Amino acid sequence: MGMFRFLTAGESHGKGLVVIIEGMPAGLPLDEDYIAGHLARRQCGYGRGERMDIEQDRAEILSGVRQGLTIGSPLSLLIPNLDWENWQQIMSISPVEQEVEPLTQLRPGHADLAGAIKYGLDDVRPILERASARETASRVAAGAVARRLLKELGIELHSYTVCIGGCWSKRIDPIDWSIVEKSPVRCIDSETERIMMVAIDEAKDAGDSVGGVFEVIADGVPIGLGSHAHWDRRLDGRIAQAMMSINAVKGVESGSGFTVANVHGSQVHDIIETDKKGLWHHATNRAGGIEGGISNGEPIVVRAAVKPIPTLTKPLPSVDLRTGKEVEAHVERSDVCVVPAAGIIGEAMLALVLAEAVVEKFGGDHISELVRNYKGYLDTIGPRSQNE
Repeated sequence: MGMFRFLTAGESHGKGLVVIIEGMPAGLPLDEDYIAGHLARRQCGYGRGERMDIEQDRAEILSGVRQGLTIGSPLSLLIPNLDWENWQQIMSISPVEQEVEPLTQLRPGHADLAGAIKYGLDDVRPILERASARETASRVAAGAVARRLLKELGIELHSYTVCIGGCWSKRIDPIDWSIVEKSPVRCIDSETERIMMVAIDEAKDAGDSVGGVFEVIADGVPIGLGSHAHWDRRLDGRIAQAMMSINAVKGVESGSGFTVANVHGSQVHDIIETDKKGLWHHATNRAGGIEGGISNGEPIVVRAAVKPIPTLTKPLPSVDLRTGKEVEAHVERSDVCVVPAAGIIGEAMLALVLAEAVVEKFGGDHISELVRNYKGYLDTIGPRSQNE
């Protein structure tokens, strides 16, 4: 049985990040430049911190690819941390002679307290390092590999910023993705873009941070990915879990999401039609491309709410982990707003879930076999009378 999965390892200021991807069919064209392109997109965005000026992320493919093609064995990727040079004493793998000052000033909203208590630590540095959003570079690299597989089936993914700091973008349809890619905040209209940037500037001047909402859209997804049969096979549940795993994401909705709670069923459910070619179609897409845990052939649309990040240059009052005394929260170099970058990470996570579902349904040890199975399946899913 084919299974697509990935693992990441590494700390924010350690030597680097490692990704292992299993279940990729052989014969898929893949190179480091393709992955680097998506890693560069993650590093952009108005409101990012100084770390983005230090790191120039590029994933080195260590295994699983030969002469530009995957070979069916696990892929391993290495993303070096250029900032490691400045942290070799604090993050040394081996014991060091000079004592490293512990980090004990807890940050409200971060994993500091919960992580330190869970793992029995009196220093939150180990928690901070792995809980850091630096780990998401690994996910974007893995997601680039996944979306390269999806591209063979004509599935494309995009994202844009819906809201930053209470400034909501207008809905423009169709979306010009070239405008989004050029926007400093990945917004679809220039008027809201300017307002969003002002909100970020004001938060920065106040020593604060701002959150927002991003939307991810997957076009070209066929009917039939996922399943209604078990709770953990439902595609929307898998996508929601993937999105919620992104640092600072506190809410996820599929399609019309929470708005459907305020209207009657006649205003919610997407009427089923067939198009001029006799293919299944829906008059609207309020379901966001998923019904009963199964993709229904419409674009998959997911939104995620991102909280303001917890590290503030004007720190909140907090408590010391060791003494229990009142202190100011620790200040680590950080961003003011991560919503534009979070959208790129959202693309990666959606790509990884869809790649897993594609391999699960269509199988195949070689990409040509998977594509053949996919095309054969498409020939069978029109209205029954047309297939007989």
